[in-house]
This record gives sequence, structure tokens and C-alpha cells, in this order.
Amino acid sequence: MEKTISQMRLEKLFDSGEYTPIDAFAKSSDGDAEVDAGFGLIGGKNAYAFAQNSDENSGAITVAQCAKIKKIYELAEKTGCPLIGIYDSNGVKLTEGFEVLSAYGELVKASARLSGVVPQVSIIAGACVGTSALIANMADVVIALEDADFYVTAPSEVKVSQSSEEGIIDIVAFDIDDAVSKAKSVLEMLPGNNLEIAGCFEAKESNAVPSADMDKNQLLSAIADSGSVIELKKDYGCNVATALASVGGEAVGLIVFDEKELCPCCSYKAEALIKLCDAFSLPIITIANGKGLKRKSGKEAQVLVAATKLTSAYASATCPKISLVTKEAFGGAYIILAGKGANADLTFAWDGAVVSPLETESAVAFLFNERLANGEKREDLEKEYKETIGSAFSGAASGAIDDIFAPEQTRAKLFAALDMLAGKRETTLPRKHSVK
Repeated sequence: MEKTISQMRLEKLFDSGEYTPIDAFAKSSDGDAEVDAGFGLIGGKNAYAFAQNSDENSGAITVAQCAKIKKIYELAEKTGCPLIGIYDSNGVKLTEGFEVLSAYGELVKASARLSGVVPQVSIIAGACVGTSALIANMADVVIALEDADFYVTAPSEVKVSQSSEEGIIDIVAFDIDDAVSKAKSVLEMLPGNNLEIAGCFEAKESNAVPSADMDKNQLLSAIADSGSVIELKKDYGCNVATALASVGGEAVGLIVFDEKELCPCCSYKAEALIKLCDAFSLPIITIANGKGLKRKSGKEAQVLVAATKLTSAYASATCPKISLVTKEAFGGAYIILAGKGANADLTFAWDGAVVSPLETESAVAFLFNERLANGEKREDLEKEYKETIGSAFSGAASGAIDDIFAPEQTRAKLFAALDMLAGKRETTLPRKHSVK
């Protein structure tokens, strides 16, 4: 019997192409099979997966298909195993009316119930529109092929590239093989569920040594173990890089800000990784550079909302949190990203870093106004400020910074900190969830 496109995709996904089908003979009312599902090993972990069959009736969503997928969700919940969905369907089968809409609702509930319990990954391999897009986007990580159709309101001309730029898609893949490879890498980095501990990896030395002249992407690669970086939302919020990676063989979330102001997009992007890491108890390492909050006319409310969400995510996260100021952290950016009161278990700084309530230019104008008026050069006063009041050593003297070191010591210091925080336990007040 000839294999369907969904069966071939599942074989690509499961290790060695081997998996045990689930509900292999379940059919819809007219005899079509629009989805295949099964369990086996993916990236060395027990996992469940389903793949919509676009060869049959364009993968139309039926009550039978929803029931089959729902069973996968239920088994993943009972056994604490990750779940991967491969989406390729033009939408619901309209002749099934309200019954299929109700079945769709069950899938939404099942996905929401599993959120933060087991890792969920969506692969958008073809068409994924309407409610299917909603369910797919509820996964922890969304991977989409370059030529896929992914939008909630049809008809639409929104391309995957645009969705990636808007932060909807986490990873863009060239083809199904690339998407499957990336999905496996994500599962390897995460634990099987929220009660397990993430696996350990070989601590491969980075090819570069951290230095002050590196941009955020270069620094990300220099801190992480060689070849371990899985960057998420690469095309969104370009003032920050977020990634899953290993550091010293331990899986972590890396958030690397550059020296610019914190914009709403960057805040939302960082918030997403914080919530993912906290759900599965991965340590978070933040490179906390930022010149305060972005000042944009007419967007003050949006800036406030985004900054509040980021602050709340950091403050609420109970996983190990390490912050490192490599260059400059001013005002609200320091409090949100590196402040020990709201965020970090440990706050570090490079020996040339500047930490200040105000930007250097503003601080000099405020503190040294008389000296400026007497003719002293601004650049000399700015240099003095950075070396005295605004230096990392001044912050360390007040207990705000735990250690200061040279850039080339970064990996060794982070290794030691991760090892020390491995046994972290933090009790929170009884509640359902935070409001903001």
C-alpha cells in the first residue's frame, strides 16, 4: 500500500523512521483518513506526533480527525511526553457543521491544558488557516516552511516571512526536512515534561572568546557551547536575540540585549522565552544591556504595557536567573533586566560596564552642570562619570552587583554560577496565576 504524505512526514520525524500508529484505521464518515498519528522516539525522547494528510480531501478537518488528534493530546498528558503536530489542511469540512466546530473547541482546550506541562511544537508544512492556525500557534514553538500559508482569517496574502517579522513564527524552515531537524533540536533542548530535568550535553568550547566589540549575535555564539544555539523569533524585535542553547553542557535560555532602548517588540520577544524557560525550569541568562525604555511619541502606553509584561515575567519566574551587564544598563532597563530586586539571583558585570539610573549624557548634565558651565569638556566629565559614579564597581560596592570580571572570563563564571544555582528552590504564594 502506498504511503500517504502524512505517513512519510511522520517517518522523517521519528528516529530511524519507526513509530507505532495510533487509531490507524479511524476514518471520517465518508471513509477518508485526513490525519496520521503515532508515538515513538524523537530526538531520543518518547514523544507523540500527528500529521495532517493533505492528499485526502485537502486534509479537511472532520470530527473523526479531531477525535484522533485529541487522543494524542490525552496520551501526552497522561504519560508526560512531548507532542509535535504537522499541519497541512485547508480547513474544516463544512458539511459536518457545528459538530466539527465543537470538536475544534475540544482541541483548543486540550492544547491549553498541556501548555507548560509538556513541550508542544507545531510544524506548518502547508496550509494552516482559521482555527487550525489558532491551535497551531498555541504550541510552545512554531516552525513554518517558507512557502506555507499560516493565518487565522482567510483569504489572506500574509506570507511566512511577514509572520516571522511580526513574531508569530519562532523558526522559518527551508523545507520539511529542515523543519523536522529543527523540531528535533528543540525537543532535545527541553525536558520531556515540567517535572523532569533537562538533559546534559557535551560542553563544546565556543569558537570565539567574548569581547567588548561583539554585537549581540556574536556574543550569543561566544557564550553558548559551539553549535548549540537555536535562535527563536530571529526576525522580530531586532534589538534582542533570544535562543535555546547549552552553556557548559547545561540547557539554558539566552537573552542578549544590545545597548539600545527597550522597545515593545523586544520586550514581548524576551517575555516569550522567559515563560518557556520557566515552565520547564531552564536557567535564564540575560545579557542586560539597555539605555532605558524606548521613548516614542504616541506609543507611550504600548511601551508601558510591554515593559510591565517583561518585568512581571522576570519577577515571577522561579527558575535560576543570571544577569550580566557587558556594556551599559540605564534606569528602567537595569531594574527590569539586571536588578536583583525584581529579576536576578546573581548579577554580574564586565569590568568596563556602566550601570546608572540615567544615561551618561543626562547624568553628566544633572550632576556636573556647574562644571560644564565653567568650561570643562563634556567628554572628560562623561569619562569621569563612567569611571566613578556610573562604574560597575560603584554598583558592586552597594551590593547591586555580585561579581565583576574581564570579558574573557565570562564562560567560566557562568559555568560556576549555573552549577551553584542547579539546586535552586523557590516557594511562591498560592495563586492561579499573575494578572499582569
